[in-house]
Amino acid sequence: MKHLRFAAALAASLAATGAQAETTLRVAFCARTVSAAAAPFAIATKMGWFTQAGFRVELVPFPGSTDCVKSVATRDVDYALPSIEPLAIIRPQGVKAKNYYTAYQGNVYGIAVPADSAVKRFEDLKGKRVGVISMSSAGVIVARALAANHGMDPDRDISIVVAGEAAQTAALLRSGEVDALSQFDTQYALVENAGVKMRSLDNSEIAKFPSNGFIAFEDTLKNKRGEAVALAQGYAKGTVFALTNPAAAVRALWEVFPQTKATGKDEATALKDDVKVLEARARNWRLEAGGVTKWGENSEANYAAYLEFLLKWGVLKQKVEVGDIVTNELIGDINKFDPAEITDLARKQAAN
Repeated sequence: MKHLRFAAALAASLAATGAQAETTLRVAFCARTVSAAAAPFAIATKMGWFTQAGFRVELVPFPGSTDCVKSVATRDVDYALPSIEPLAIIRPQGVKAKNYYTAYQGNVYGIAVPADSAVKRFEDLKGKRVGVISMSSAGVIVARALAANHGMDPDRDISIVVAGEAAQTAALLRSGEVDALSQFDTQYALVENAGVKMRSLDNSEIAKFPSNGFIAFEDTLKNKRGEAVALAQGYAKGTVFALTNPAAAVRALWEVFPQTKATGKDEATALKDDVKVLEARARNWRLEAGGVTKWGENSEANYAAYLEFLLKWGVLKQKVEVGDIVTNELIGDINKFDPAEITDLARKQAAN
């Protein structure tokens, strides 16, 4: 009996020690609404991959990528998942942070209009109101650059207004208060789920430019390398799982982030709608979207082309070197897992 009591006490002590050892990583998520785009985080949490590394992840929603980058700059969070433009803008101010894992290899942003809109070309946007999710969203930066690239003055020829997200955006489109959107793939899927069919303009000129990735201060990547690697590796595994089994990924999302499950819909409809949102993002999760071979790999050529584009159209006021904002130093360690094992695990979830 004494041995049993000792074993129970020891187990309790070890459990308490483990609980104390697990830390919370606050990761800035660059949209007010946590959607199916967060599925890789949910899967990594559900599968225990973050716990195995000794931490749990808390997603902290921000209105947009600019606020996400600021949250890292002020050290409110150690990690964020923003688009690259705000980092390139703030880097010359001495913010020594880098993108160490590209999550979205293709550009998730672009201009879209309602399917029945009279706007057919970028030039038709002259005098129109372009809706963004917030004024700190990278959608503002992209809209201004694309307007300039098509011969317009972004300060005079278009009006950029806040249209919010999902159902709120759809309502403004229906009422005619907003003519076009400069948002991103998952938001367009959410707007369609809210009843407004969308049509993208020809965004091919920016399609190959990378979008969001994990950023952190250089000293964080140096002093907390193992933690940074484990965060990105868990996300990478979650990405592979979600690409293989979108429905199971959505169910994991609902379990870990219950607020993401829609109310007022039957479960089959909610699942179908959220799979649609996830698949909108999946196109840019894929390695081929950036022409890379490793998860999270930063294509320096693609980043260089985007920086030149941003500089040309006045988004950047001075040249920024690729090596100042991205690093592939952690990619080898991040990819020390077998994607085939994750694929098999996801397929077994489908079988169950």
